[in-house]
Amino acid sequence: MTELALPRTLARPVDHELVIKRSRFLTRLEPVPDAAAANAVIARIRKEFWDARHHCVAMVLGLRADQARSSDDGEPSGTAGVPMLDVLRHRDVTDVVAVVTRYFGGVKLGAGGLVRAYSGAVSGALDVAAASGAMLRRRLLHEIEVPVPHADAGRIDNLLRDWAGSHGAVVEAPAYDDVARLRLLVPGAHLDALRADLAAASSGELSPEAGDSRVVDVPVAARA
Repeated sequence: MTELALPRTLARPVDHELVIKRSRFLTRLEPVPDAAAANAVIARIRKEFWDARHHCVAMVLGLRADQARSSDDGEPSGTAGVPMLDVLRHRDVTDVVAVVTRYFGGVKLGAGGLVRAYSGAVSGALDVAAASGAMLRRRLLHEIEVPVPHADAGRIDNLLRDWAGSHGAVVEAPAYDDVARLRLLVPGAHLDALRADLAAASSGELSPEAGDSRVVDVPVAARA
């Protein structure tokens, strides 16, 4: 079973400033769960930078990035919001709103210059996110529970923690009742390996029980 590839998202807000011919382009990227949250971010930035000429917007929403919206906010049509949106899509991110606030520097940039400025502003902010470890990779993982007799719980727990570290799995808190119920989230591609390794470690006595699938956000290593 292969793991479904999903768009990435942000762990936290990111700011970036770009200056072109004395015009300042202030970019704010924020993770948002829905359009209402994105609108709240836009309203807050408009209030904070009330004296700026433009607040151009692009947002991508949904687990599979299937919702999008953009606004040129007074810039010539197609020179701001759409180029910003194109960068978000090209960089494969979702549940993110980008707001680029422009303070006009007195020199007109022309349509091509505006496209390059607004797309560069968002691209630069995403570079900051990648370099600072603010990017999250989304993974579809499978909930697994391993019922283990209490006497063997410590040994199997250590085995599963080591196994998870080398197979891209996530260890979750165990539960204890009549047996110890060890829990982890496992990529679909490694489910068969888990079954085989548990069987080998327990002489065939232990077998993982699969539950629901869950989307989990995991950090992407910061770029050097």
